[in-house]
Amino acid sequence: MTAAAPGPDGALRCPWGLATEDYTAYHDSEWGRPVHGDDALYERLCLEAFQSGLSWLTILRRREGFRAAFAGFRIAEVARFTDTDAARLLADPGIIRNRAKITATLANARVLAEWPEGDLDRLVWSHAPDPAGRPAPRTLADVPAVTPESTALAKDLKKRGIRFVGPTTAYALMQACGLVDDHLADCVARGGGS
Repeated sequence: MTAAAPGPDGALRCPWGLATEDYTAYHDSEWGRPVHGDDALYERLCLEAFQSGLSWLTILRRREGFRAAFAGFRIAEVARFTDTDAARLLADPGIIRNRAKITATLANARVLAEWPEGDLDRLVWSHAPDPAGRPAPRTLADVPAVTPESTALAKDLKKRGIRFVGPTTAYALMQACGLVDDHLADCVARGGGS
């Protein structure tokens, strides 16, 4: 199934949003809605990096565990994590215990803690494409995995010291945080609806 399909309530949704109740809630209330604020964007950037190679459902179901483990993704607090905290994270069954991803999460917080407040928000949103140049996707096949904007965002973040972010991760961040609206044309959540 690649086109919008009716959910239990009869409303058309992106097909991935119908796979589980967790996906439906995330699809309807969060995915594609504008996210602002450095800490909020840091959380999404971290979660997208942790998702790399895994199902997003795995991340969604552990999201509260991630928030507890990483001090609510408050950049200033995570930047002060020590080697003891890193060891604690590697033993925490409530998160994905991947050494490279944990190390990148901590290193990224240290980098971002040095930025003026609002800089992450400004940087990420400066890469939002003009919505007028983006027709609404009709099927999942019309939704790209990478765009010139996500490639530029990934390059910009890397240049500034942010780790574990490539063009695909950057595009997933752009989708999740509302820089682009990749809800299908017939989806009830297109344009922030539902």
